[in-house]
Amino acid sequence: MKTGDKFVLNRVVADNETAEVLGSGGLPVYATPAMICHMELSAYSLAAEHGHATVGTKVNISHLRACKVGTEVTITAELTEVDGRRLEFNIKVEDEKGLLGEGTHQRYIIDPERFMAKLG
Repeated sequence: MKTGDKFVLNRVVADNETAEVLGSGGLPVYATPAMICHMELSAYSLAAEHGHATVGTKVNISHLRACKVGTEVTITAELTEVDGRRLEFNIKVEDEKGLLGEGTHQRYIIDPERFMAKLG
């Protein structure tokens, strides 16, 4: 895995991904928590594609524009930095009209068994 690697995730905004349903607002539009989930999933998927198990540790995003249920969105994660086990990503969410959200996300490479053992 190297800087510049990308993963693209395509989704259609579902009824259960609205601000109204998730409790982050009162309207039936793509919820910020759902968008963040999709951003993390795209970064997670990029690392997994290269054989790495990871956990998310930081998210810094801007939700720039609303869209409705049924909208096709494209989420692109680009690896921008590798520092030991720490991975940094730039992530963009777009629909047919342009940019919906963008930001950065940090993940750490882990050993799943060791990670879970620490939790007891």
